[in-house]
Amino acid sequence: MADFWRDSGYRLLERDGRGYLAVTDDFLRAYFQRPEVRPVEESCAAERALHAALLKNPREAVTAARLGELDDPDAGENYRVVLGFRDRLLAAGTLEECYLRLFLPSSDADTGAPVPPLFIDQMAHVIARGILEGCEDGLRARAGEMLFREQKVTIEDGTIMAADAETVDMHATSGGFGDLGRLIAEAQTPLRTVELDVLSEANAGLYWGRDQAHDTVLDLSFAGAGLDALSRLLESWIRHFLDVEVSIQPVQQITDEKWVWHIGLDAEGSALLNDLYNAVEVGETRLARLLSLFRLEFADSSVMPAAIAGRPVYLAMAMTEQGALRVKPQNLLVNLPLAERA
Repeated sequence: MADFWRDSGYRLLERDGRGYLAVTDDFLRAYFQRPEVRPVEESCAAERALHAALLKNPREAVTAARLGELDDPDAGENYRVVLGFRDRLLAAGTLEECYLRLFLPSSDADTGAPVPPLFIDQMAHVIARGILEGCEDGLRARAGEMLFREQKVTIEDGTIMAADAETVDMHATSGGFGDLGRLIAEAQTPLRTVELDVLSEANAGLYWGRDQAHDTVLDLSFAGAGLDALSRLLESWIRHFLDVEVSIQPVQQITDEKWVWHIGLDAEGSALLNDLYNAVEVGETRLARLLSLFRLEFADSSVMPAAIAGRPVYLAMAMTEQGALRVKPQNLLVNLPLAERA
């Protein structure tokens, strides 16, 4: 099958013995080629020399004093952020370990500079790409985009459709015609309607070749193939990071009188489950923003804390009032009830 998500940087990485993505010089160089740090015509000699040195040896130590030699303070700050992220990657050794350390800090984990959300999304992007290596299901790959790209959700006649938020915004402001479209929109001239293709089991092959366009829609309706694809992806995400086998199945409601554990897949889902668990009144309008509930079960209950071993974990996914869905895949890694954390 053809390669996909080529902009993720996956092909610049190598696998270690655990199957994690080991940091390479070529992967680090890609960050020094970003527009924020690449020299421009006005760049000073010190900045150009620093950039050349980092392309030659992307692991080279850079002191604060050296950054202070740059004429442009904004350039110095951009380098500080990228170098801070680079140092986290090098300390961790793999993308997965770096990702885990951000959300599961331990006494021996580094406490470097904060990592911009953009870089966190990029890590999720490339890790998801590695997890999906060899995948031939366009639905599951499209579901993978939800781990690092915000979705815009619309619900019509009970059908739940998730489209890429950035793509939707682009079409809303420019009709897909870029700067020309924006000019037309500002002149209040009607734009052509842009319809994005909804993926199904029958046409899932459309995804390949359009994987970087982010212009396909995933149907997340209950009992549908799209929600199943997301469930299988989340199972793989947990297995890859934690070496734990789980099964995830969508459910329509929680009727468990012994409900003991839950995890929100996003901020809205977390807040909603917390309120439901604590018997806080939840209005119909807010409840209508609930997109899906899931039941997660461990294949081996001995990996759970003894007090709740064998009990299911409930998951929820919900949109904001504006119809935005921002999945936080780290929630599954941080909040999963494991005996080793008890």
